[in-house]
Amino acid sequence: MNCKNCHTDLHENDDYCKSCGGKVIRKRLSFKNLFEHLSETFFNYDNKLLRTFVQLIKNPEDVIVGYINGVRKKYINPISFFGLSLTLSGLSIFIIKKFYLEHFDFSKMFEEITVNQDVMANNTFEGVLEYNSLFYAFLIPLFALISWVVFLNKKYNFTEHIIIYLYSISFLSILFVLIAQVVLIVAPESYMSFSFLSWPLMFIYNCYILTRIFKLSFWDLILRSIIFFALFFVAYIIISFAVFFIMLGTGAINLEDFRPK
Repeated sequence: MNCKNCHTDLHENDDYCKSCGGKVIRKRLSFKNLFEHLSETFFNYDNKLLRTFVQLIKNPEDVIVGYINGVRKKYINPISFFGLSLTLSGLSIFIIKKFYLEHFDFSKMFEEITVNQDVMANNTFEGVLEYNSLFYAFLIPLFALISWVVFLNKKYNFTEHIIIYLYSISFLSILFVLIAQVVLIVAPESYMSFSFLSWPLMFIYNCYILTRIFKLSFWDLILRSIIFFALFFVAYIIISFAVFFIMLGTGAINLEDFRPK
């Protein structure tokens, strides 16, 4: 008998391959064992995904610093974790656009909004939904670059800072998607408020993991947070102008939308 993954010779009573660690599959694929496999993969406490998610709450430095230092089997790798977050985010956006888009009519949210402003706001919101995954993907190198500058005197390079934010952004994205589905079911009109709340929660969680990773004191955290915010604000202004001119050039908005009525 050979391992189906690496073709190493196995004994008849082996449950796992001694070479690659792959599980020996003896049964044909059926709905029953497929369900058992999915249950084991996603709901078993000992699986990498759930262990990674739990440890990113309890001991994020064990996951992140461990991966940077070479621990690659204990937790799910950051690329796979980010891929999962993109998949769930895409599914969430599909659900919103399919079943809940009528709850995001800005003319109903704000009484004083004009027709042109309403069209612009709704187009912008739909654009944010459409390119949400790209937006989160862009945040990772941006945060990593700013973080690398803020912690320049520390031991991690730019690539290692990317690992930090691959884990943190992916964790937050998965968490927000799960909470968002509950919000959409219970009170879809409150989804926008939840979306705005996600930003301070993102800041708090990243402060938490950076404090754990870099062993920061309270005042050191405050100082570095101020520097981070200052650099992020500059980057935000530059990006906002770039997005505005791109939307203007593509016709998504026009200057008439801003003319006083």
